[in-house]
Amino acid sequence: MRRTARTLALVAGIAALVSACGGGETTAEPGATPTETQAPEATETEGAPTRADADLVIWADQKRTDALQGIAEQFGEENGITVAVQTVATDLQFNFITANTAGNGPDVVIGAHDWIGNLVQNGAIDPLPLAEEDAARYSEIALKGVTYDGQVYGLPYAVESIALFRNTDLVPEAPTSIEALVEAGTASGAENPLCLQVGENGDAYHMQPLYTSAGGYLFGTTPEGDYDPADVGVGKEGSLTAAQKIAELSQQGVLKTSITADNSISLFTEGRCAFLVSGPWATADVEKAGFGYEISPIPGFQGMQPAQPFTGVQAFYIASKGKNKAFAQQFVLEAANSPETMQALFDAEPRPPAMTEVLESVTADNPDVAAFAEAAAGGQILPAIPQMGEIWEPLGKAEAAIVGGADPSSTMQTAGQTISEALQ
Repeated sequence: MRRTARTLALVAGIAALVSACGGGETTAEPGATPTETQAPEATETEGAPTRADADLVIWADQKRTDALQGIAEQFGEENGITVAVQTVATDLQFNFITANTAGNGPDVVIGAHDWIGNLVQNGAIDPLPLAEEDAARYSEIALKGVTYDGQVYGLPYAVESIALFRNTDLVPEAPTSIEALVEAGTASGAENPLCLQVGENGDAYHMQPLYTSAGGYLFGTTPEGDYDPADVGVGKEGSLTAAQKIAELSQQGVLKTSITADNSISLFTEGRCAFLVSGPWATADVEKAGFGYEISPIPGFQGMQPAQPFTGVQAFYIASKGKNKAFAQQFVLEAANSPETMQALFDAEPRPPAMTEVLESVTADNPDVAAFAEAAAGGQILPAIPQMGEIWEPLGKAEAAIVGGADPSSTMQTAGQTISEALQ
């Protein structure tokens, strides 16, 4: 999430940057040149690769390129074209927009749904003509994530959210409220009832379930259901209630700025926390810890609203200035839009699949993925509007300050004022 926030700030000046640079060639090594009907091996660079000499070029990160190699090769053979799958190791969104503006980017790019606002603002992607019968194969939350201003812009393949890990050796039963969590975590004898990363600068992403349960919101919505940047919720009544609840948890020793992104998972795996709020990326370390654990959705405050973490969606997008849009659209709507591709992407990284039939298959004997899927389904779509970039830092710092003892109401009101001024 921190990388996302930095990227949002960077992309604002992309058009001017590309104009100043004149769209010249990059200094990256060129990608491999494919054979007549085979996809090349993925080519990794520190920045954007030079577009491979292929009929269809796909950009993704390493895990996705590895998963898509065989699929791309088969698509190329079936259609008599060359396909190149290239790895962009860092700042994929920034590098894609820059290359696309210069006319030397890929035909298809794979990335997070919260890129969409910036991609659309920069004219970098085209709407996706996803047929109704195809859309019906995907979960409602996944489709919501790739819909922007009433149009579908991407083919979703996975969803993700944070959830609650519980050390079942310390706490046998899942709590039904935050209050029950605190009571059980305190009674467990663990050094910390809960590990939820805060740090000195805060972490609005991980704090979102508490914020929403107490009635806080970031942006209101339009009658069409889109996020409305003119309606900022930070500093308003619900957020002030959330600030007070955060302060109370701090006073009880449940939330601490000393618990950070660097140590929250390790504190849990060392048995020093009864509960952990984290995402699928923590599962491997938790499994290795050797104690019993279970994952469940994060509960809300007693008598208040459900806790809603952010839900993210991963998707395929069609570049607006790709050299072969027809092949790009065919690849996304046919080759990518299949259970086989969705399964391959899941095997590469086990995020809950967006395609419901694949989700049902993989969760039949995988309770961890099922729990994260449940958490994602009950979450709030992470806003894809560019204005979200102005939320992260002020809200995160305000929450950290409240955990550190600052006045809840005035601190949250100041954060709201800072955000509103930035959005004017």
